[in-house]
Amino acid sequence: MNNQKGMELLGLKAKDKVTGYEGVIESICYDLYGCVQACIRPTYTKNAKGEMVNAHWFDIGRLDVHGKPVMEVPDFAVAMVDHGPADKPRR
Repeated sequence: MNNQKGMELLGLKAKDKVTGYEGVIESICYDLYGCVQACIRPTYTKNAKGEMVNAHWFDIGRLDVHGKPVMEVPDFAVAMVDHGPADKPRR
């Protein structure tokens, strides 16, 4: 299932070439019209006022991606078949 363009970017550090926004790619989105976007979570969690900082979506073509993944990417094929948040606990 990891054969879709962009999946290899999960967990890598990235910087948007236009805005300079940078952080870790935490999610990839594929829309109906072929646009592939990455959600970047900044490495800092609060701004100078102590407010939580939001993640933002960027087209993957705008990103400079570098480094090694910050964590191992999950095996989505196993997660979708074996268990999930909708499964009820077995007794």
